[in-house]
Amino acid sequence: MPGTFDSHGGPIRVLIVDDEPGLVETLTVAVSEAGWRAYPAADGESALRIARGCAPHVVILDGMLPGLDGVQVLRRLRYENPRLPVLMLTARDALEHRIEGLSAGADDYVTKPFSLEEVVLRLRGLLRRAGVEDAKADESVLALGDLVLAEKTRQAHRDGSPIELTAKEFDLLWLLMSHPRQVLSKTQILDHVWSSSFDASGNLVEAYISNLRKKIDKGRTPMIRTLRRMGYTIRPAEESR
Repeated sequence: MPGTFDSHGGPIRVLIVDDEPGLVETLTVAVSEAGWRAYPAADGESALRIARGCAPHVVILDGMLPGLDGVQVLRRLRYENPRLPVLMLTARDALEHRIEGLSAGADDYVTKPFSLEEVVLRLRGLLRRAGVEDAKADESVLALGDLVLAEKTRQAHRDGSPIELTAKEFDLLWLLMSHPRQVLSKTQILDHVWSSSFDASGNLVEAYISNLRKKIDKGRTPMIRTLRRMGYTIRPAEESR
């Protein structure tokens, strides 16, 4: 399986920290099926001890743990390895934990309940950005904040919830997410998504952006932004608050 080994040929090591045995077992199975080696820990002290022994490539870390909480564990892990990628797990209603975790240095987070597919996709993204996995293994997946887009399956998820997109909506969102925080003009969007000479003065792009907003941003912190007379951009929700 491509992308299951680090640059030295050893298996990718994933530290899983959660005090729910059933969830740890489920995550361990998902990690193993991805071709990685799981190292479970039920509390913060165990996590730090295991991390020193196995030198993980990436960490799945529950935000609420007995004893040392997730943020405390994160800060100690960061102290010992500032570049270690960390994916935090948070309760759906625990916004303060997400903000605190991101402020403490978490690279990404997912909220419970979540899909195992989303967790694996986010881990692949973190590993790729850290230079651990071969980039080719993840080039068909884009992740921005809590929004994940998979090219091969043409599926989108935000905050763990699936989003149904038409073919062109998917192509438009893929273009935006391929250029996060960059402003794309209507002409650029028409050229890349429709590959035709549609009149840039028309409302085609506006209509599709409006549809995407209804599906991606409705009831959530908006990610897609319009810059008047310039174009459109997308950025993580936490940067839009």
